[in-house]
Amino acid sequence: MSGDSNPLKPLSFYKQNSFVIKLLILFLLFGLTIHLFSSNSIHYSSPAFESHTSSPQTDKGSDSTKLFRDEEKPKCDLFKGEWIPNQSGPVYNNSSCPFIEHHQNCMTNGRPDSGYLYWRWKPLDCNLAKFNPERFLDLMRNKSFAFIGDSISRNHVQSFLCILSQVELAKEIYHDEEYKSKTWVFPKHNFTVAVIWSPFLVKAEIFEDNDGFSTSETQLHLDKLDEKWTSQYNNFDYAIIGGGKWFLKTAIYFENNTILGCHYCHGEKNLTDLGFDYAYRKALELVLNFVINSNHKTQVLLRSVTPDHFENGEWHNGGTCNRRVPFKDGMVNITDIDRILHEVELQEFDKAIGVALEKEVWLKLLDTTRLSLLRPDGHPGPYRQSHPFAKDKNAKVQYDCLHWCLPGPIDSWNDLVMEILMND
Repeated sequence: MSGDSNPLKPLSFYKQNSFVIKLLILFLLFGLTIHLFSSNSIHYSSPAFESHTSSPQTDKGSDSTKLFRDEEKPKCDLFKGEWIPNQSGPVYNNSSCPFIEHHQNCMTNGRPDSGYLYWRWKPLDCNLAKFNPERFLDLMRNKSFAFIGDSISRNHVQSFLCILSQVELAKEIYHDEEYKSKTWVFPKHNFTVAVIWSPFLVKAEIFEDNDGFSTSETQLHLDKLDEKWTSQYNNFDYAIIGGGKWFLKTAIYFENNTILGCHYCHGEKNLTDLGFDYAYRKALELVLNFVINSNHKTQVLLRSVTPDHFENGEWHNGGTCNRRVPFKDGMVNITDIDRILHEVELQEFDKAIGVALEKEVWLKLLDTTRLSLLRPDGHPGPYRQSHPFAKDKNAKVQYDCLHWCLPGPIDSWNDLVMEILMND
């Protein structure tokens, strides 16, 4: 027995017993095959059976159920993730794209750093492919796409056009008197893109100049949609609709041409202050009902509110944004105002989506709020104007901590759009 335990047996022993050893190895391999087959059967078959026969509470601690849930879990949440380094940078530059407006051309205006260009959005549980302009244009041949809303919608369409124009240059075919609503076409693909200026989405009388100076309160009709976009709705195969920030402005609210109340009117007209969230909720409800009940089945993305990053003040009183890297999760909290706007959006979308599914209306949420919250470094800041500190390094200038540099973080929104449209 003691000899059997010796690991250094003579070679002659192995030669004499080679047949036995080969037989033993064959037996072990056969046993291993049976074991692997049995394991695979449990992984793919058993959990599926359990899912139909057991309650979630009963199976909560089951390993096999967990495997099944991993296999069959819902699609990845594209809007939960982090910004990770991206050495390749943007697909276009500030000098190659003719659609960038002066106040978003941060590099030309003298912004000295470029680190904000080298990040991309990465969902936690899946990979997000980069926007593919060649494939997108091929799929959009003979189609039309609208961006409906405020200046963030205009910011977004400019990013969209910059990326697509790496394949084919869009040609402008329409603009309104103020150049706020525009239409372009990609001739080779017969693909039309429009941006429609409608900051409230509902009918509004706005008494404000381009510098934001108001001579009177905005008048909002919360029972009437803005015909600027509804009159053109049937022309579009796809639309991204977004708003939010303009509802923070002083406004008088109307229904049936009768004053209901106001927001931020300080009691000067003896009106009830109903709050901006009241008006925003009414507006979104009206918008989503219109989309759901329209005879024209446009595929619609509801874009959520974009948080700003003003620090030490606001737009009008010295607020700044000088950060140079993205926030990590947990480093920043959304402001109460943006949280309320976002909650209204989620609640109204949840109310609408059930009806939309019943009526086979394509309606999706483009939730850009959280991923935008993590990018305080991507705004024009003082570089919304040309070389603001050229003459005085301590000059007091107005910062833009809401819109996005181009190229910049907003380019990643198009990755999300393509993923949602192409994989649904």
